Amino acid sequence: MPVQTNNLLLAGLGGRIRRDLLNGVEPVELHAAQQIWAAGERARLAVFPIDCSISLLLEVRNEPTVDAGLIGNEGMLGVPLVLGMPICAFHAIVQGPGRAWCVDGAHLGATLERHAPLRQRLNRYVCARMMQLAQGAGCRGSHRVEARLARWLLMSKDRADSDELMLTHELLARMLGVRRAGVTIAAHDLQERRLIRYARGRIVVLDVHGLEAAACPCYAQEKKTYARLMG
Repeated sequence: MPVQTNNLLLAGLGGRIRRDLLNGVEPVELHAAQQIWAAGERARLAVFPIDCSISLLLEVRNEPTVDAGLIGNEGMLGVPLVLGMPICAFHAIVQGPGRAWCVDGAHLGATLERHAPLRQRLNRYVCARMMQLAQGAGCRGSHRVEARLARWLLMSKDRADSDELMLTHELLARMLGVRRAGVTIAAHDLQERRLIRYARGRIVVLDVHGLEAAACPCYAQEKKTYARLMG
């Protein structure tokens, strides 16, 4: 598969539009824990993951960080640029290293003006992200840590396209907005049920269907939302 179509948003565009959007752009290697955006700063780059994943985090004073989503090759980092209000609402941190297309914000804006199908497709993605954000807010307030951890592992697996994930308990605690001890207990329970195996920051998914059953309903709902809006 051509590397340009390894991102599902780009794959859904015509070749002429993709070439225009990616004119002069080469895939960039992103590294684990690399910060791409900082909350409150001006967004200057749109990022279309190829085989990496990016976590969105919201910091609340005197409280744990709050996850606002995980972006992989199904989407893009750059909703404010699509809306024409390029202020970052979240910190964007690379969770899973890999490659991505990094498109200058001004170039993206100009390409959106030239190609109505690109704007229509990205507008649909913005709608999907808004619905996923709402789903995530309900998830944090309603579901147990173990169910949320199962959901996050499945989301990470989908975006890494691998059963093996490099995720420390510290990182997972930050993503889920809970104490490290809470993640340790939840991961131990999932391992006792032989759904995962973990050691020293390496997690292997052993039973996908079992993990889906352990996850909160938000995982399946988010997938349905994306499929309905993006086709």
